Amino acid sequence: MKIGIMGGTFDPIHNGHLMLGDTARDQFGLDVIWFMPNGRPPHKALDSIGSDTDMRAKMVALAIKDHKSFELQDYELKRKEVSYSYETLEYFHAVYPEDEFYFIIGADSLRDIEKWVHTERLLAVCHVLAAYRDEWNTRQTMLEHISYLNDKYHARIKLLQSPLIAISSHELRAKIRAGESITGLVPAEVEAFIAKEGLYES
Repeated sequence: MKIGIMGGTFDPIHNGHLMLGDTARDQFGLDVIWFMPNGRPPHKALDSIGSDTDMRAKMVALAIKDHKSFELQDYELKRKEVSYSYETLEYFHAVYPEDEFYFIIGADSLRDIEKWVHTERLLAVCHVLAAYRDEWNTRQTMLEHISYLNDKYHARIKLLQSPLIAISSHELRAKIRAGESITGLVPAEVEAFIAKEGLYES
């Protein structure tokens, strides 16, 4: 199988995440997309995450329940240790040796990927699909950086052309704190869950 992996805090998951998953599946013929919430991400303090792991997992499950090719992957949520991407992908590669993994990241992550722990080990066990997410330079600049990384690490990085969604989880949390509507920015079930649980209100 060709398995796409979308990692993130998903705090909360929003329609941009779902659109990116759809785009990656369609452009690269992926069989399934795993939405994998972080448990203890190395780049964020736990007190900067607005909801706990259980709440974030429930929101992801609600968001993807009507998408047949989307699945919740809770591997990192169950780990007590900090989860590094190379460890996670090496684990999946070992457990599912006959499958191909496509790690979906944004342009900002592509820019910084050489700062990650064991970049070379990560790139050895998966394809990387680099999507426009932030306004980082131009398409040509991204392609040049992809070419550089592919040559240096014998990597399999490709550009993922996805519509740019002008919303982030950080902005959604700010809207909720300010009492503003998030209708249309997240799935209706997720919006109702956030309201029911009173998430991000303070």
